[in-house]
Amino acid sequence: MKDRGHRATVEAALTRLPGPDGERFARVLGHGSMEVEVYAPRGRDPQQPHTKDELYFVVSGSGEFVNGPDRHPFGPGDALFVPAGVEHRFESFTDDLVVWVVFYGPEGGEEGA
Repeated sequence: MKDRGHRATVEAALTRLPGPDGERFARVLGHGSMEVEVYAPRGRDPQQPHTKDELYFVVSGSGEFVNGPDRHPFGPGDALFVPAGVEHRFESFTDDLVVWVVFYGPEGGEEGA
C-alpha cells in the first residue's frame, strides 16, 4: 500500500477504528520496511508475536505491558520496544488506551547489540 502523506494525527487515525471487521488497529503511514499503525484495544489485547521489531509510543491510557518474561507499568509518553517474535500484550489497561505502533526492519528482526 502506498501512503499519500508523511504525517498522521491521532484524531484522523482514530476515525479509522474500529475497522470493517472490528479491528482495533489501522495502518496510517509506511516507507520501505517501516509501517506505522494506530492501535486502540478495548477490553483485552489479543496480540500475537510479530515478525518485525516494533516500537510502541503511548498516546493515552495506562496499565501494564507484558514483554516476554518482563512486566512494566506504562503511561502516556512512554516508548516500549519489542523484538520480533517475542510474546507481548497490554494488560489491566484503561479504556482510553491509544498507541502508535512502528514496525521496522527485516522479517525476523534486527540483531541486537
